[in-house]
Amino acid sequence: MTPSSPASVAASPPASRGLFISFEGIDGAGKSSHIQGLHDAFVAAGRQVVSTREPGGTPLAEKLRALFLQEPMDALTEALLVFAGRRDHLQQVIEPALARGDVVLCDRFTDATFAYQGAGRGFDLQVLSVLEHMVQARPELGQGVLRQPDLTIWFDLPTEVAAERLAGARAPDRFEAEPQQFFARVAAGYAERALAQPERFARIDSHQPKPAVWQAVREAVEAQGWLSASQVEG
Repeated sequence: MTPSSPASVAASPPASRGLFISFEGIDGAGKSSHIQGLHDAFVAAGRQVVSTREPGGTPLAEKLRALFLQEPMDALTEALLVFAGRRDHLQQVIEPALARGDVVLCDRFTDATFAYQGAGRGFDLQVLSVLEHMVQARPELGQGVLRQPDLTIWFDLPTEVAAERLAGARAPDRFEAEPQQFFARVAAGYAERALAQPERFARIDSHQPKPAVWQAVREAVEAQGWLSASQVEG
């Protein structure tokens, strides 16, 4: 599966409603294998699945991602880049997939921007909110309605454990190289988002053994009625 391009899988039942699930957490939280697990479970259930990521997901957004992760810049530039990529991602990938009735699994979305640029960098949350409303507006559904995930699975992990997981891995990008204090602020930002929108967030304790984390992910999806227990065994 290539995160920057839609997955090719079995056709979705025509009557299926599109589903948008995002996956959040600090670097090292362990999202990737569980995204793949849910991808496989939805495919086995006969759904068409698009697995993607942010920043990225389109040719343009992937170019912006490379700049975002490697080039030095201030928090406003980071925010503008990530929201520009998000706009293209929504128009080119996410909205068309949801209109087809596909399941969209996205490794990070807007919650990451509020956590990393807002809480982590200390950037103005009101400015981020303005950008969010510009980029994610759904005027066909009414003023102030935004495109948000149907479910956000938040992998919560102590920052010191995340640092241990990242140590000795590939050369870190400029976010992975940040100190633990930065990630503590990011984690607090995620917690604040989850507290403000509990109906959308499912918190997963990702300091558990991997099978227990997967079970918690399964239960979060089962609770929505989107998959049965037998379809998410892994």
